[in-house]
Amino acid sequence: MAKAIRDHLKDMAAIIGLLAIAMTVGVYILNKQRLRFPIIEETPFRLKASFATAQAITPGQGQTVRVAGIRIGDIANTELVNGRAVVKFDIDQKYKKLIHTDATALLRPKTGLKDMFIEVNPGTKGAPVAEENWTLPISNTLPDINPDEFFATLDADTRDYLQLLLKGAADGLRGRSDDLQDVLKRFEPTHRDLARVQSAAATRRTELRRLVHSLNLVNRELADKDDDLAELVDRASVWFGALAEQRQNVASTINELPSTLKQATSTLNKVNRLGRVLGPASEELRQIAAPLERNNRLTVPLALEAEPLLRNKIRPFVREARPFVAELGVAAGRLVRSEPGLTRTFTVLNRFFNMLAHNPKGAEDRDVAGRSEGFLFDLAWVGHESNNLFTNQDAHGTGRPITTGGTCAVIRSSVASQPELEELLGLTGVLTDPTVCGEPNG
Repeated sequence: MAKAIRDHLKDMAAIIGLLAIAMTVGVYILNKQRLRFPIIEETPFRLKASFATAQAITPGQGQTVRVAGIRIGDIANTELVNGRAVVKFDIDQKYKKLIHTDATALLRPKTGLKDMFIEVNPGTKGAPVAEENWTLPISNTLPDINPDEFFATLDADTRDYLQLLLKGAADGLRGRSDDLQDVLKRFEPTHRDLARVQSAAATRRTELRRLVHSLNLVNRELADKDDDLAELVDRASVWFGALAEQRQNVASTINELPSTLKQATSTLNKVNRLGRVLGPASEELRQIAAPLERNNRLTVPLALEAEPLLRNKIRPFVREARPFVAELGVAAGRLVRSEPGLTRTFTVLNRFFNMLAHNPKGAEDRDVAGRSEGFLFDLAWVGHESNNLFTNQDAHGTGRPITTGGTCAVIRSSVASQPELEELLGLTGVLTDPTVCGEPNG
């Protein structure tokens, strides 16, 4: 066996390579045919939909399920339940939360050979998400309409007219396909807007039904008011006639309208800028306005107490002071004019008083002998000594006090040599007093 393998090694390698290529091609083809590999790929999310007919649906032929033209799954199977066709389709796991319970489904052909697919409108976010194996009701689905079913609803004349219309369109468009393409391009915005209108109308079916019903009631009511309608038409005719008489004024008003609109546009632009500034300012003021109510309640007692004072005291005072306001204004003006000089004067005085009051050490050396004090301390001592020096008086009048010293013998000798000292100092009583000088000698 080993010898045979060695002899045919190249043939064996070629066979293995062909098998690998065949398997790769087979896997690629099966993948393009949307075959799910049980082990490699995850299990799909299955849903169902009831249709009146499931014609041309062939599971396993690559028929898909799409949302807005994007594939989200494949048609898996069909079955008959209670006389209705139920189509099972597998949704990829990443789209399992896309379908809601108010979704709608439409069978549409992908080609003229009825290669079908299911176009799904996933519904609104307000509806619950569809659970696995949930069945879309037949009221939310529509099958594909065959051309023969459409033509069967038309009578013979209508079919002939339609045939003539199509033949005429074919003759008119022969060789003008580019023109038709340009026309369709120009209709694209209109088609887009109509699609938006139809989408809005589809979401408001209840409101439209109520509107139609209300219009029906209005029409019935108006049908019984022929005379009133005739009177309304007559009055409208008179009103339009009066308006026609004023066409000159209307024309002048319309002529003024462009400049008015231009001014209004400029004003609105300014208002827009004001709004952008006013918005943040209002947000800041809102924080201030929040406690105002509480502050107002707290201010009420003060206002009630202050109101009699304002009425009975402050108001009479203001009335009496009013005549002096004019004179006070003149004086205030003069004071304002003299203010620079006063400022300089009081600046010098402030420096002078600061110098007088300056005490570099303060109370730090209060208990230290010979400490230095400020000028205010010395100024107080000057006043004290001035009182001692100039405010003493005796029987001879005001004068400076003089203190003399010496023994009684010295004083007697001085008085004997200068008798005028006795008249000036009055020392006789002191010298003859035995308690002061004792008994006089000899």
